Amino acid sequence: MSQLPLHHLFHPAHADHYAATLGAGLEHLLGQLRTVAGPSTGTQPSDAAARVAAVDLASPLADVGEVLAEMSQLWLDDAVWFHEPTYAAHLNCPVVVPALLAELFVASVNSSLDTFDQSVGGTYIERRLIEWTAERIGFGAASDGVFTSGGSQSNLQGLLLARGRHERVPAERLRILASADSHFSVQKSARLLGLGDEAVVSVPTDSRHRMDPAALERSLAACTALGLRPMAIVATAGTTDFGAIDPLPAIADLALAYDTWLHVDAAYGGGLLISPRRRSMLDGIDRADSVTVDYHKTFFQPVSSSAIIVRDRTTLSPATWHADYLNPREATDPNQVDKSLQTTRRFDALKLWLTLRTMGPELLGGYVDAVVDLTAAVYAVLRDEPDLQFAAAPELSTLVFRYVPRDVALGEDGLGALNRAIREALYDSGAAMVAATRVDGIQYLKVTLLNPMATADDIVGVLDLVRATGARLAPEHVVEPPLTPVEVA
Repeated sequence: MSQLPLHHLFHPAHADHYAATLGAGLEHLLGQLRTVAGPSTGTQPSDAAARVAAVDLASPLADVGEVLAEMSQLWLDDAVWFHEPTYAAHLNCPVVVPALLAELFVASVNSSLDTFDQSVGGTYIERRLIEWTAERIGFGAASDGVFTSGGSQSNLQGLLLARGRHERVPAERLRILASADSHFSVQKSARLLGLGDEAVVSVPTDSRHRMDPAALERSLAACTALGLRPMAIVATAGTTDFGAIDPLPAIADLALAYDTWLHVDAAYGGGLLISPRRRSMLDGIDRADSVTVDYHKTFFQPVSSSAIIVRDRTTLSPATWHADYLNPREATDPNQVDKSLQTTRRFDALKLWLTLRTMGPELLGGYVDAVVDLTAAVYAVLRDEPDLQFAAAPELSTLVFRYVPRDVALGEDGLGALNRAIREALYDSGAAMVAATRVDGIQYLKVTLLNPMATADDIVGVLDLVRATGARLAPEHVVEPPLTPVEVA
């Protein structure tokens, strides 16, 4: 028998130690949660890096209390809290409690979803949720899919499947067509697939930042005329900046006409699949060949939780590889690794399963409608304010805007610098967090609203804080005109 202390292992004999440790952790977390008074503390990278670098990893601490205290000092004290109503930066959602309950079991039991003999019932829970999502999309009995780590991996796999239809076509002849506002993972996927950066054709958008079907048709025709092969069209259902949903029916018509794989990136907009009032915004998504859905965005799940869903399961074959020690060709058990880019994979599906079994899709979809309603309400209140310029009316739950002082003349460079400074000042204060982006080369700010508990007053307050901060900082960004020769003399 080993003389090593083994009580740290999850085991029936160590149940009391497990319970005490998790109990201490839960008490510590709740104590911290009750003191949260804003989305962040404004900690700077240099300070965070220095604290972590000072830790001697070769010298463990005496007990779990010391470990938790150090963890707070290094991370939790300065963590960013997505449940705070004044957090409005990135596509991060507050998470639902049933999913957190699932995390306890996912982490402790540690099932791996690559083969049936490592997961058993977990295999079928994941498969049922894939079926359920496919049904919501409108796919038939031939559909299939698999959970992934996130939208980037789902998009990569969708484009891998598209590439599989053209194995004999040289990489330099293949083209992927996506809107100018599509997710950066489209370009990254092309690089990872060995197609090169030039493989992605950027299709112009309309005034609502949606892919322009007429421009798409011109691009398809031009590729064909040049002897290039349109490998895939990537339509976006919820762009990162504007929440724009590309015109899916018109794009599907063109994909059919040019015999081109249609992938719909619904990482953001996928929550509309369960919306009681807005499901029609995704009309045409059932005509896709593959769809990305991020449950850790508009299904309010903890990261990671995403899926790639395909209309025809036979198209998953480019992701399949058989190993004698894992999933031999003659295996009769259902092995999820047969259709996944990952091998070892967490049982993330359990989080969505417990969520649906506790809340039901209608209530969860009501959260989606709530954040879209919230965004529209904030826009209605602020759209005519003279010191706020909005880049577009909201489609889902994002607002892209910039602060423009009324009585201080700033050039475009000055306005850009001012808005960047506003964002930094808000982060430093810890009072609120907003994001930044560029539209046609112009610097803007952005709020992304994914918190059903936030009110219009909360978010109007964030933008009022933007305005007050901008008014305070604007004089610092006035650029004095250069002296004329006469003035110099």
